[in-house]
Amino acid sequence: MHTLSLFDLLFAFIPAAIVIGVMIYQSLQYKTALYAMARMVLQLLLIGYFLIYIFKAETGAVVLLVLAVMLLAAGWISLRTVAQQRRTLYLKALISISVGGGITLILVTQVVIGLDPWYQPSYMIPLAGMIFANAMTAISLAAERLSSELTNDVNYTQASTQAYQASLIPVINALFAVGLVSLPGMMTGQILSGVSPLIAARYQIMVMAMIFGASGLSVLLFLQLVKTNFIRS
Repeated sequence: MHTLSLFDLLFAFIPAAIVIGVMIYQSLQYKTALYAMARMVLQLLLIGYFLIYIFKAETGAVVLLVLAVMLLAAGWISLRTVAQQRRTLYLKALISISVGGGITLILVTQVVIGLDPWYQPSYMIPLAGMIFANAMTAISLAAERLSSELTNDVNYTQASTQAYQASLIPVINALFAVGLVSLPGMMTGQILSGVSPLIAARYQIMVMAMIFGASGLSVLLFLQLVKTNFIRS
């Protein structure tokens, strides 16, 4: 695999810079995009150094601590679309991602792959990241659609159905596109590192299944938990 220098990475930002320029020209919220890009770079550089230590850890306690931090952050970020209700819904979002994502993570790592030791960081953390991130995005979409539908005086049952369907659109689109339009991250990474494309395909099938399941389960639980927050007495 080719090693990328920091200078090489600068060229990858040329299309992004063009988009930011368009956003500035059209008076869009370019500051949010700039902040998100800057935060992304900082977070990934820091986690790169941090993971070197984590992957060498010989204890499950460190991995569990990392998973806890990931969950706490995912629960908070998932409610960005309904920021005014963030504090009241946070615990329920956190529980939803923890249960829906946690069940999926345990099944994949302990049954499908059979990690030994059970906390093997090089598998556990990347898989957890994919699961929690997609569950987070699904809940974010569901919360926004639910709030929007209820604002239009739609009853909760119909609103939650619409929210559930909307939350799964990105995942279902990805299921349709994988292998035809895109080669997802895990499959691409494994192929670049020399793994047989057939083995990489099996891992990607596992990933797509776990993402769909974790997203659907997390949103389903979230919509049940927040029912009392949205239904007016």
